Amino acid sequence: MEPLPAPGPTSVRITGDYYQFLAVWEACVTLLRENAAHVPNPVLSVGVEYDGVGNVDDVVLLRGTPPSTYKQLKYTVDSSTPVNEKYLTEPSKKGGTSVLKKIALAWKKLTADGDSADLVLATNRAPDPSDELVTLRDARTGLLMPKVANGGTNSKPGRARTRWAQAVGLTEAELGELLSTLRFDLAKDMVRFEETLGLLMAVTGLRHDQRAVEAGANWVAKMVREGRRQLTLDMVQAAVADLDLMAGPARAVLSVATLKPDPLAPNADHTLHWVERFDGDTDFDKRHPLAPNTWLQLQADIEAAPGRLPAGSTAISVTGSFRLAPAFLVGTTFRMVTGTDLAIVQGPQLWSTNAPYEDALVPGFTEHQIDQGDELAVAIAITMDPTEDVLDYVHGQNLPVSKLLVYTPPSGKAKDTSIPDGSAATALAVGIRDHLRRQTRPVRRLHLFLATPRGLALILGHRWNRLCQTVVYEDIKVGTGYEPAFTVQA
Repeated sequence: MEPLPAPGPTSVRITGDYYQFLAVWEACVTLLRENAAHVPNPVLSVGVEYDGVGNVDDVVLLRGTPPSTYKQLKYTVDSSTPVNEKYLTEPSKKGGTSVLKKIALAWKKLTADGDSADLVLATNRAPDPSDELVTLRDARTGLLMPKVANGGTNSKPGRARTRWAQAVGLTEAELGELLSTLRFDLAKDMVRFEETLGLLMAVTGLRHDQRAVEAGANWVAKMVREGRRQLTLDMVQAAVADLDLMAGPARAVLSVATLKPDPLAPNADHTLHWVERFDGDTDFDKRHPLAPNTWLQLQADIEAAPGRLPAGSTAISVTGSFRLAPAFLVGTTFRMVTGTDLAIVQGPQLWSTNAPYEDALVPGFTEHQIDQGDELAVAIAITMDPTEDVLDYVHGQNLPVSKLLVYTPPSGKAKDTSIPDGSAATALAVGIRDHLRRQTRPVRRLHLFLATPRGLALILGHRWNRLCQTVVYEDIKVGTGYEPAFTVQA
């Protein structure tokens, strides 16, 4: 692929405008979802270059009760200007007010009457890995506080705090207050922005392909050309209808992250952030809790989630990065008998536990005699066949099981394209469960090993009733290969 030519001034300006239109459409989708899901204090309207709020006017999410959210957007065509002390505190090239001072002046104006304000600096610029304060940013919240408050006045952070405060005309105490509310949404490049926005559209019940994302941004551009400074719920709902974007119900959002931070966490109604509580240096290596954290604690957090979501939530989207055992447990926590419809993004699709199907799919099935007890081992082999690994584990750990049952796709061959869509996943989950019910009638406990798409693990958990106590194992890859994660009643 040949490199693209350097962008000209018009290209830079148009791309920067599109970046803002995406941010405004993101706010409009948040407006839709929060009102449909009946969250407390939802967004009531969206401001675009909104009057009277100073230099944080690019996108404003107006709420009935403070804090409203005020976003300043900064787009750049390259990575030559990372976010650091120089970028934030030095005057502009033309001698104008610095980025951080403009935000500080807006913050003072917005909070002068005692109300609070939620401030965001959103940019595709990356954080400077050598900056004394920017490197202390919490990836979960985007805030520099509370870590930047650590260290005395003569420490590196302390000296940096002094410089920042002096540069923007604040006391250090005021700087601490500002940094307690100013979120740094960094390295939000165009591709990542569009992907995250697509996820948000999916959980809001909208079409979420690239054309749908662009249609929303283009509608915002039209509103801006017409001089609209405030976009209401009625206006956004009418746009969704005109653009034919509606695909399903808007949902409450449960974010679960054990591998890497969830980009939708700021939009979630409840967040379980366990990334730092899982062992491993990379996303791929994070397979079990880092001591003293335990699977039991994670189970308690997941099973408490229904009480943390908006009252009456029956349509829920599950977002984030996590492996199969947590996916199964989320499904059992919101199982079908509760009347909850769960949905999860699986590749380009949104799989729902309420996906319609005509008949249950009859899975492939093999049986391996073990004769070590009266319990049952079950392997769901959909994306790959773990039979040999499971047999090694069952024998090595002397699990008290009589046999291993292995379920495969109806074709009998496990592969990563075995399940084409959510309807097929639901039909297969029902087929596996119904067959397993007959096998477990005389059994008090089964041991479950999963090799499935994450969406199928969630749907299986959702349908996992009228069975027996189930121990769910996680594939930890090293050592014994598996580890018991959760025990659920079924």
